[in-house]
Amino acid sequence: MFVDPRPPSVASTDHAARGALTIADLDKSFTIGGEPRRVLDNISLSVKAGEFVSIVGASGCGKSTLLRLIVGLDADYSGEIRLDGNRIASTSLDRGIVFQDHRLFPWMTLAQNIELALLNTDTPKERRAQIVADHIALVNLKGFEQAYPHQLSGGMAQRAAIARALVTEPKLLLLDEPLGALDALTRVHVQNELQRIWMAQRSTVLMVTHDVEEALYLGDRVVIMAPDPGRIRRIVDVDLPHPRDRGAPLLHRLKDEILAELTAAPADPANLVRLPGREDRR
Repeated sequence: MFVDPRPPSVASTDHAARGALTIADLDKSFTIGGEPRRVLDNISLSVKAGEFVSIVGASGCGKSTLLRLIVGLDADYSGEIRLDGNRIASTSLDRGIVFQDHRLFPWMTLAQNIELALLNTDTPKERRAQIVADHIALVNLKGFEQAYPHQLSGGMAQRAAIARALVTEPKLLLLDEPLGALDALTRVHVQNELQRIWMAQRSTVLMVTHDVEEALYLGDRVVIMAPDPGRIRRIVDVDLPHPRDRGAPLLHRLKDEILAELTAAPADPANLVRLPGREDRR
């Protein structure tokens, strides 16, 4: 029999903590030097509830722009972005985000930083302390509740940022290079922690990373993007159970394939992934 390992305030029903993401025919342009420049072209992607999807691609292919649109920081786009069928047009507690920089407030303790995310919710004040404590335990930071950010290691601070993003029980967690600033050994440790946290929380996760090995180790699927403008080049299924063995032959084979694809000559637009019947507007 499966026993949910999460404390009561961390464990939640599927409808509250999980969400299906649908992106269809998404285009995004910026005006640069008075001229429009398309940065995302015909992005279509479906992410199942509870799935962990990684996104890799060269700098400038629109990965972070895509996350900004999904989290609701920019509503100026064409196409559709829907979470559980509802169109995304602004920020919401349904979506949490963690950046490369932990962005903890230096004058607040770890517990205060995490509790801050609950201030705009209807969570009763007397419940907040328990919810914060449960999420601190979830990210293995028990005992550091009263520590300030400068007293935490980089990996600990990032885990605190993850706890802050999860404390409102978002349906979708967005990770924008969350481990990019960590040293190699700390990064491996936090990857393991992130996998454990996701297995316990089971929110839908969309992670942008430049680390192909990381993308494969954590993701159920890896989306490879091509640049100028940003488009989906290929989607790779990682058919391995969690938790994963870093030495699995499949991971090494897929890593070689993805690296070869990322370092190959620019993709021919005719070979990129497109929805059947979608008119090419370029």
